[in-house]
Amino acid sequence: MKKIYISFLLVCNLLASGRSIAQDLWPAITKEMKPWTRWWWLGSAVDRPNVERELTLFEKSGFGGVEITPIYGAKGFESNYLSFLSPQWMNMLAVTTDKAGTLGMGVDINLGTGWPFGGPQIKEKDAATKLILDEFELKKGEKITFPLKPKDPKQHYFFLQALRAFRSDNSEIKLDEYISKTTGTWEAPTDIRLLAVFSGRTGQKVKRAAPGGEGYTLDHLGKQSVGSYFNRFAEAFKGKPLHVRAFFNDSYEVYGANWTDDFLQSFEQIKGYKLQDNLLDFAGRGKDEAKTAGLKSDYREVVNALLAQNFLNPFTDFAHRYKAISKNQAHGSPGNLIDLYADADIAECETFGSSSFDIPGLRRDTADIRNVDPDPMMAKFATSATNVYGKKYTSSETFTWLTEHFKTSLSQAKPEVEQLFLAGVNHVFYHGTTYSPQNVPFPGWLFYASVNFVPQNSFWDHLTGLNQYITRVQSILQSSRADNELLIYWPIYDIWNNAKGMDKALKVHDVDDWLHPTEFYKQSVQLQKRGYSFDFATDKILAGTTVNDGELHTSKDAIPYRAIYIPACRYFSEVTLQKILEMANQGATVIFQKLPQAVPGYGQLEERHAMFNKLIASLGFAKDKANQYTAFGKGKIYLTTDVNSALETEDIAPERINQTGLKFSRRVAGKDSYYYLVNHSGQTVDRYITLNAKAAYYSLLDPQTGRTYQLPSADDKIRVQIPSGYSWIVLASERQAKEPFRYQDESIQVAQLDRDWKVRFVAGGPVLPKPQKLDRLSSWTKWGDKDAINFSGTAAFEKTFSIHKDQSKSYLLKLGRVAESARVYINGKDAGVLWSIPFQQDITTLLVDGENKIRIEVANLMANRIRHLDQQKVSWRNYHEINFVNINYKNFDASDWKPMESGLIGPVTLWSY
Repeated sequence: MKKIYISFLLVCNLLASGRSIAQDLWPAITKEMKPWTRWWWLGSAVDRPNVERELTLFEKSGFGGVEITPIYGAKGFESNYLSFLSPQWMNMLAVTTDKAGTLGMGVDINLGTGWPFGGPQIKEKDAATKLILDEFELKKGEKITFPLKPKDPKQHYFFLQALRAFRSDNSEIKLDEYISKTTGTWEAPTDIRLLAVFSGRTGQKVKRAAPGGEGYTLDHLGKQSVGSYFNRFAEAFKGKPLHVRAFFNDSYEVYGANWTDDFLQSFEQIKGYKLQDNLLDFAGRGKDEAKTAGLKSDYREVVNALLAQNFLNPFTDFAHRYKAISKNQAHGSPGNLIDLYADADIAECETFGSSSFDIPGLRRDTADIRNVDPDPMMAKFATSATNVYGKKYTSSETFTWLTEHFKTSLSQAKPEVEQLFLAGVNHVFYHGTTYSPQNVPFPGWLFYASVNFVPQNSFWDHLTGLNQYITRVQSILQSSRADNELLIYWPIYDIWNNAKGMDKALKVHDVDDWLHPTEFYKQSVQLQKRGYSFDFATDKILAGTTVNDGELHTSKDAIPYRAIYIPACRYFSEVTLQKILEMANQGATVIFQKLPQAVPGYGQLEERHAMFNKLIASLGFAKDKANQYTAFGKGKIYLTTDVNSALETEDIAPERINQTGLKFSRRVAGKDSYYYLVNHSGQTVDRYITLNAKAAYYSLLDPQTGRTYQLPSADDKIRVQIPSGYSWIVLASERQAKEPFRYQDESIQVAQLDRDWKVRFVAGGPVLPKPQKLDRLSSWTKWGDKDAINFSGTAAFEKTFSIHKDQSKSYLLKLGRVAESARVYINGKDAGVLWSIPFQQDITTLLVDGENKIRIEVANLMANRIRHLDQQKVSWRNYHEINFVNINYKNFDASDWKPMESGLIGPVTLWSY
């Protein structure tokens, strides 16, 4: 039989020719499956016509919803500002939700302005609070006068909460009766060190606040302060149908806030002893560093508990009162991030900066990127919180500071978002889109930290390509659940049980300090490279885990796990250790890299340590022996530095996909298994692979095009043929696509199309350059035309060419270097948007035998036009507050930029196969 090879990119031809292919393998699209965008309302200077116009543009481009965050305004438009939560502002929110509803879109709102939560309703008593631990040296006979004040002269709203005097031998004199004194003195009976605990205020105010949102930052740890904060919203929302899908809380950037006014009472209630009775060691002035570390651990655990109990749980409850859900970014919080992510309905992570990929031709200009590489492992803190509780969505603030302003291409965005998908994120929010009235000249209103996904951006007409890709991938990720074999315990107490510092705010930007050096991180990376899939588990998650037939069930809606792995850590809760042994006794497989050495904290230390030692002894492991295991009830416990051998002994096999250079994520829906495969390597991966999930049939769901194909299999092996920069979704199922996939096994170049092009500039500015006839393709900034050098927009490249079309062949168009995205027409018919590497398209059905016409509409980026504006000293950066800064948070100035390559650079070639 004669073999016919057809490219998997044939799908765009089929779209253009009107042929239909069964789409039943793709889920029905919901608004959540589409990308959403953070919609900055500058000064809340919004009006009905522009709100409705922009929402219509967003929907047409493929967005599923917006997340409104009001911020500072543009200068000169103050008369248009709407005060946050005023009747006028609430009316515009209603206009937004009404219009979004008619478009099938959703609306989330930041439950505040700028960040973090705060505003005019937060008076000093409810403002972000900090521990002030002052030390006073008194000689014998010296006196202190009441009321005692902090040393910091900026503190004018404070409470003295504990007062202790210490002699030179560290013996203590309690001075509790003086705490509330407003007059009088106390005389030192000998040379004294006096320690005073004050509850003070950080003084932080809302960052980037919108009109009507200015004020102190909220005390997130205080029950009364949080209640005061939400009361303002309850009053504004009273009697109004909101039609808001979710309330959002941005990353925890509450600087220096580590206390609340009733912290000591809460501490005693939670930990069972008084922190102030151990003040010398808590302050680090005692001689027992281990005790200091234990006290700090208990303190940090209480901070974590209060953040959940007094802020996040009420936040979620408040959202539910208004038929909305809560969405929270936990990173930066001084607590157990996984648990704090899980306290909201939707856990949201974020990416900041750009990553390095091996994809040939992918631009990464070192001068235009921040010295920050997003770590996909960090995203798994949020996705784990989703997966272990069987929730549906993990969202992400995506592309923050991906590159310098105006220099981000859609092609650069693709692998960055793919890293999030691979980590389990399935609900992407762009960062971001700025509301801008139609009459504001180019570039419109812009936000200082965003990739500007705005209609004024040159790539806007091609953004549908990225949006449709994200929609297809998310349709699978949202319709399935993570299928991960392992739970990996996160040893939070190794972070908390430390004598240094006070609170431990775990920030995205500080992972080099608190995450990367740990065995937890190193082992997680090693297991991932090996081909294992996993989620992270906390003490709280394990406390609620049950065992059935040897599998670990973290919730009724989560896929069960086959083993728990505990990387080397020093501190471990005796309660959690007892729970782990109970699970092993019931049939679970538990693997320790090393046995922990001690319990964390200080309260009831001796009793807890005795229990811990007894539990460790019950394992019967020999000392100083590297690899051991023991049967334990119905289960098994390993103590080994070779986790891979232990897993293979238990017949828990990794996927072999990683050995090909591909990255993967595995999902399940009923009896179906999905593999999301991504090629970030430097070459095409053309290999036979065996998947762990066996099925009667295998199908390719191509997320770049939406087409579905049968994949032939033999002995459970399938062949993948994935170019660098491309991705597949493979479905293992009883269902099957209708059309066979045909691999590209032979290809011959039949035409070189890089000469004799006519170019006409069709949209953009500042002016349209004059048409050109090109002998050879090159960047339009090299043509010696100043108008072209300064131009940002779209140019149409056209030519004719002749081929002898062989009906037994297929034809693949390769554009080569594109700066930065393109839409292709063959003989007047749309062949689709080429917005990312590898910039190639099957055009078989659009070609004719003989003469053919090709038109390629290429859009560059905004950079060259912005450069021209700054060279002409046009005043377009004119905002209150931070105004507009570059990637290093310095004043933005593009006047000395070199022009960026623009247009169709090629070589453009046509291949038959």
